[in-house]
Amino acid sequence: MSKKFENALFEAVEGKVDRYTAQVLINAQAKEVLVLILLANLIRDRCKGPIVSFSKKVFIPLTNACRNRCAYCGFRRDFPEAKILRPKEVLTIAKDGKKQGCREALFTMGEKPEEAYWEARKALREIGYSSIVEYLRDACELVIRETGLLPHSNPGVLSRDEVRLLKEVNASLGLMLENSSVRLCGKGMPHELSPGKHPEARVRTIEAAGMERVAFTTGILIGIGETLEERVDSLLTIRSLHEKYGHIQEVIVQPFKAKPGTPMSNRPEPSIMDLAKTIAVARILLPIDVNVQTPPNLSLGYCKLLLKAGINDWGGISPVTKDFINPEYPWPSVSGLKRITEEAGLTLKERLPIYPDFIRKGYLPDSLRGIVAELVDKDGYVKE
Repeated sequence: MSKKFENALFEAVEGKVDRYTAQVLINAQAKEVLVLILLANLIRDRCKGPIVSFSKKVFIPLTNACRNRCAYCGFRRDFPEAKILRPKEVLTIAKDGKKQGCREALFTMGEKPEEAYWEARKALREIGYSSIVEYLRDACELVIRETGLLPHSNPGVLSRDEVRLLKEVNASLGLMLENSSVRLCGKGMPHELSPGKHPEARVRTIEAAGMERVAFTTGILIGIGETLEERVDSLLTIRSLHEKYGHIQEVIVQPFKAKPGTPMSNRPEPSIMDLAKTIAVARILLPIDVNVQTPPNLSLGYCKLLLKAGINDWGGISPVTKDFINPEYPWPSVSGLKRITEEAGLTLKERLPIYPDFIRKGYLPDSLRGIVAELVDKDGYVKE
């Protein structure tokens, strides 16, 4: 173990993780990574205890049309293959989720398709809307009214007015920062053709949610061409936003997965140790009230290692719908996830799309308080 790494560990133990310290930690060599993971595990145990949470969700892909053209994305489609779900289709999916015991309606969609496609503008006009965000607002309200499921929406970048429009019909909102580096928007880079992926636009959305006191999920996508230092800077950006507004309930550390037919289909995926190392650094440098998550279906054979690396949440698991973003990676069963978690000496608990701490902090919109009160126990987890 190098002296530089040893000094960085001491700084981390004392809670003094600045940019330099975090960069030393994320550049840990093979033998040092195990020590890094041990420290992150201890921090997770100390600040989060033995509970690892998850949300039982139904995945509602409101539209796969998108103004962005990220080089790694296999979800977006051009018209005529692209579509916007009609209200009846949204409700059918939500009702199926309700029957299977889901509590969360996860609305995922392409960003502002009406800005890129006349077909999207026409489809929205036919159902009475001028933008996908306007339609999303009413789709969320429809699902709440007809099923009692709690929406969590990922609509892409939003103005403060759009955040305000959505906040009363969502338990929480989400937007992956992905990376804070403008370099990734340059020529030949993954976000070159994606105006909504400019870091400033992403940060403005996260800030708007903070100003509106919306419980918020964000995160980083690793392995898309960023440097380790850019990963650190991205996590520090998230930390700074949370320190200012206090609204970030969850940070996802998500590995890039190569998709056939995309410009990045031949790019190597990050190794499991690279993912574990990044999770560990995230846990060490983020505030203790922020939850750290990674999707279990993307690293199913290594879930115990990722628990050791410091996660305390598995995100949403669907018994009804596939992962539309990564359809080649099926969800684990809740029983399988429970077994993995318990074998690691931890306890699996179901949560809502808003974390218990954020329920207690008053982040729930008034319109959803009654539904949530009936669903949760005294600790804020779903009643068993």
